[in-house]
Amino acid sequence: MINFVFIMNFNKPYHDFSEFLAQWFPSKVQKISINAGFTCPNRDGSKGRGGCTYCNNKSFSPGYGKPTKSISEQLKDGINFFSHKYPEMKYLAYFQSYTNTYDDVDSLIDKYEEALSYPNVVGLVVSTRPDCMSKDLLDYFEELSKKTFVLIEYGVESTLNKTLERVNRQHSWEDSVDAICMTAEKKIPVGVHLILGLPGETDEDIVNHAVKLSKLPITTVKLHQLQIIKGTAMAKEYSLLPESFYNYTLEEYVNLCVDFAEHLHPDFYIERFASQSPKELLIAPDWGLKNYELTEKIIKRFIERDTTQGRLFNT
Repeated sequence: MINFVFIMNFNKPYHDFSEFLAQWFPSKVQKISINAGFTCPNRDGSKGRGGCTYCNNKSFSPGYGKPTKSISEQLKDGINFFSHKYPEMKYLAYFQSYTNTYDDVDSLIDKYEEALSYPNVVGLVVSTRPDCMSKDLLDYFEELSKKTFVLIEYGVESTLNKTLERVNRQHSWEDSVDAICMTAEKKIPVGVHLILGLPGETDEDIVNHAVKLSKLPITTVKLHQLQIIKGTAMAKEYSLLPESFYNYTLEEYVNLCVDFAEHLHPDFYIERFASQSPKELLIAPDWGLKNYELTEKIIKRFIERDTTQGRLFNT
């Protein structure tokens, strides 16, 4: 069993991901993104084709994660990238690209075990859709979590079915609730991913996402702004019907993140507030900031408003 080391971060007005990891690991850990060659039921025809309207996988896959390389080769490249600066660092194998539980269970387990057998890899983070988690695989993760760190991240994206349908997500909010609850029942930490600013959603809708999520057994929350990315169906829609989208200014988005966090369960850990796509792929919004700079602005806004995560949370 893992010995827990709890370290509270008193310097931020919200619980961040590093604080969560500090409960598990006494030293610094880094996620290494892996592209294991998976596809998606929303691309291969089992649920749909073309994928979600906003999705271009190149926008969030790092340069060292090439699907032409084996899992071990990708881990080697990623660890080499970080180890020069932090020789004592440990690593989490982050199965990120596409749907990382969408395959035969035995094949999936082989991939996870390959990653876990690599030197200095101390756990798994597996990103997937809420409609792609089988009972057999959950049973495997349950047993694995008794021996090593496991975090399952579900792409929830929105709590509104009308939005999920509009962006061709091909799963429902109810699917997300079921997957989150089934995973938490296995005592496995659950992460959720949410996009703020999807077309048709108001600020009130987005704050209500926080209210709905707060009723569920969630561990971590990962946010990012809607980004219009070249090569996506949404980019075409944006060019034809720009009035269907609301482009948040930087200041508006900073305030929105604070509003969201105020209504979020105070025990959840916020992994991030924004994502940074390659500039050559990004159409809008282009705020000209790196993620850490945006996070600094959000922390400053918390302080200016004399507020914290969960201040308006209602049990």
